[in-house]
Amino acid sequence: MRERVRRVPTAGGAGAGPDADELLQRVARGDEAAFERLYDLLIGPVFGLVRRVVRDPAQSEEVVQEVMVELWRTATRYSPGKGSAMTWAMTLAHRRAVDRVRSAQSATDREDRVARGAAARPFDEVAEQVTMRLEHEQVRRCLSTLTDVQRESIMLAYYGGRTYREVGELLGTPLGTVKTRLRDGLIRLRDCLGVTR
Repeated sequence: MRERVRRVPTAGGAGAGPDADELLQRVARGDEAAFERLYDLLIGPVFGLVRRVVRDPAQSEEVVQEVMVELWRTATRYSPGKGSAMTWAMTLAHRRAVDRVRSAQSATDREDRVARGAAARPFDEVAEQVTMRLEHEQVRRCLSTLTDVQRESIMLAYYGGRTYREVGELLGTPLGTVKTRLRDGLIRLRDCLGVTR
């Protein structure tokens, strides 16, 4: 515990070690040991700030990691004349945390819009039943325009679920004749129903 207290930057305290400003300047020159010490100095305050903004612990840890990586990568941009290293790090952390919250909110808003859009278009069961009845009526009307042998062959094959051979055996008709009746009947049905290829 005593060691942590010594790492907190002081205003010119003797023996306290380099402060965050000096460490960040060393990091800008690529000093990895200085980054380790800077990390130890900043991790607590940065995590505390991010945790208060983001609230989710796992998301907070990710944001803190991003902030620390950004500190390493952009250390050369730090200017001691514009403020302390602590202020700069906390500003980066706050911006990243707010970005994460906004991103999460945008994702939630998109999901809500999609869900509302799906719920706004309910399935119209009545319209579907009316359409189906009209189609069935049209098929019955078109079936009545066929010859008796065409209608009987189609009814056995398509509504009765029989094969062409079974239709021929039931009607006592050669297979080729059954196929011709079915083909001619289906062509007439297609024309009557207005189906285009």
